[in-house]
Amino acid sequence: MNTSAPFSFVALPKERSLAKPRRKGLTMMIDDGMPLGLTEDILNLAESYIDLAKIKTGTARLYPRKSLENKLALYKQRQIRPFLGGQFHEYVFGTAGEAALPPFYEEALALGFDIIEISDNVVPLTDQQRESQIRGAIRAGLQVFGEVGSKETLSDPSLLIRQAELCFKAGAALVLVEAAELVENGEVRPAVLQLLKRELDMEKVMIELPGPWIKGVHSCDIELMKRELIEAFGPDVNLANVGSATIIDTEAARVGLGTAGPAKSLLSPN
Repeated sequence: MNTSAPFSFVALPKERSLAKPRRKGLTMMIDDGMPLGLTEDILNLAESYIDLAKIKTGTARLYPRKSLENKLALYKQRQIRPFLGGQFHEYVFGTAGEAALPPFYEEALALGFDIIEISDNVVPLTDQQRESQIRGAIRAGLQVFGEVGSKETLSDPSLLIRQAELCFKAGAALVLVEAAELVENGEVRPAVLQLLKRELDMEKVMIELPGPWIKGVHSCDIELMKRELIEAFGPDVNLANVGSATIIDTEAARVGLGTAGPAKSLLSPN
């Protein structure tokens, strides 16, 4: 039986990291409450192209406990790192205060999480609070992804850099840039992309894709942003908030098999 990949004689760009675990070129899939069977079907098809899975916002609170534990175990079995979305952390802090965070970390670990995101999309944090919360989660035994930017306002791009540097200083392993900061009226803000590229180590930064939850963003805008990010940073750009139904299509865009076509460097002179 032939077990080789379909069309295996077709070369893919050498710049794309294909083997897991990847150090760069990470793809984070957003999990908005997929049933376990659907999750397993998606992984059977596309696990090679998924590195991280975000349990979106505070949806983890609504799962049957065993269902959540089984899902996290499945992700880990397939070399995919699941983590808690930052807005859950914001909810706990915003509604119950600082004292509720240690029990939150303890429960996250008990369920099988070893990574959480710390953000301030809707519950603003001071610099001191951001640093303190990242350090506190790390002391509890969790790895932390820091998120910078707001879902509600366009920040001064230099603020994103300062917040990212603060996250790294506090011990964050990765920084995610809020998608809403990168688009205005559905259009990418190219100056912000160039600032990120110039000021930060992009192997430690994930750029979130926008979604329909951002005013003025449509499916075509998401596809355009994928294309612009890949053109700006190369096929190994770290991409976050990739929809479960678009994992294969996103990988196709990375390697030139999508609608944008191959990179000019791959085109034959004939």
